[in-house]
Amino acid sequence: MNPIDFNGTYSLAQPWNTLGVKPKSEMICFRRKAYLASATCLVVFACMLMFSYLWTEKHSFPPKTVMRKSKGYCTGGIINNSISALSDNKTFVVAPYFDNRVKKLVRTIGIVPYEEVKNVYCLFCCPTGDDIYISKALIQVHEDRFGFPYGVADLLCMEPTDCDPQYVSFNWFPQGNTDLLPRFEIQNRKVSNSLVDFTVCISPMFGDYNNVLQFIQSMEMYKLLGVQRVVIYKNSCSQLMEKVLEIYMAEGTVEIVPWPITAYLSVSTDWFYSHEGTQIGYYGQMAALNDCIYRNMYRSKYVVLNDIDEIILPHHHPDWETMMQDLQDQNPEIGVFLFEGHVFPNTVFTSAGIPSWDTVPGVNILQHVLREPDRKEVINPQKMIVNPRKVVQTSVHSVLQAFGESLDVPMDVAITYHCRAPFQPDLPREFLIRDTTLWRYNSSLISRVNQVLQKIPSLKGK
Repeated sequence: MNPIDFNGTYSLAQPWNTLGVKPKSEMICFRRKAYLASATCLVVFACMLMFSYLWTEKHSFPPKTVMRKSKGYCTGGIINNSISALSDNKTFVVAPYFDNRVKKLVRTIGIVPYEEVKNVYCLFCCPTGDDIYISKALIQVHEDRFGFPYGVADLLCMEPTDCDPQYVSFNWFPQGNTDLLPRFEIQNRKVSNSLVDFTVCISPMFGDYNNVLQFIQSMEMYKLLGVQRVVIYKNSCSQLMEKVLEIYMAEGTVEIVPWPITAYLSVSTDWFYSHEGTQIGYYGQMAALNDCIYRNMYRSKYVVLNDIDEIILPHHHPDWETMMQDLQDQNPEIGVFLFEGHVFPNTVFTSAGIPSWDTVPGVNILQHVLREPDRKEVINPQKMIVNPRKVVQTSVHSVLQAFGESLDVPMDVAITYHCRAPFQPDLPREFLIRDTTLWRYNSSLISRVNQVLQKIPSLKGK
């Protein structure tokens, strides 16, 4: 069944072929004939709903692509920015991606003011010829905005059937002068034959980030667990952090996506809306994570969504490859694996530090192996390892729309180790839970961190 409802919605992250109609009645029928008549009516009504649903799924499409001819359309400049404002300065394009999992369309990750969403038209130019193909976009604003005026949106446009356009432009009207409209390259047109096993997508780096030691430790832990690529959406960091990033870029592990969202919107450092005047939460985290899913859809077998101070830590498996192989073998239809987060307060120490690391700014995670107990009536947030080809839209702690279901991975398999400021700062030390799983990697981690520190001139020899 086609999982898209082109009246403007997707089904949520549930099996997409389930109608879910469960007629209920509080009427008690004492006469058999009346009961049978009522039951028959309900069955007929349910069948009508099912037929209507299936017909809609089969026959509903985005607005059809309409062709019109125009000379000189392909002369507009090519835009390669990671965030670009359209002419209204209220609608922002992150990147367009070819998406043929259901229909041949272009899905553009954007940021929009959810109360002022405008009509947008996609304009396609074929590689040969001067024909313009125009498609009115279906705009789907992601449901998780956490109260902010701006949110992530998908702009869905059907592609021409007789060509594969390389670029797309955007306009507010289906007519008008299009010669100078900027062009955006459509990504994912070519599918890579070789995938890396794991790519980690890091939420935006901001605030002159300088937690150098914990960053290096997380990076080396990711590599020990089997990661080949880490994508970082960088807004700002310290000069020392820049040098560390250069080391990881040179070795091919880190890929930097510039993230100048502060040039366009007033950002909040919180994930929920609490300050008048801010427009989008946590430096546009949701847009970055969704872009990272599509950016790596055909480059990585799995994508890991977490913050730089988080590590999905297996309890028994030596690495993510063996863990995911077991999880996938046991759950072949699952594409989203959720790992419960647990806070290891960085204010509570359980071992002495390493003297040579004392001059390195940041947290030493090896000193923090006491975790907070669960809080009553509070659900621990989760982080994810996903098959990106099964994800349609994602939030921070769960997917919003996907092909198939999600799996809550048991704690005895793995947890998300989160070394940060405590959630329960007044909790006595004796109530914390000792969990030394991280220490399994002690020797390798210390050696690897020392090797990286030796490559930083300002820290070398200290």
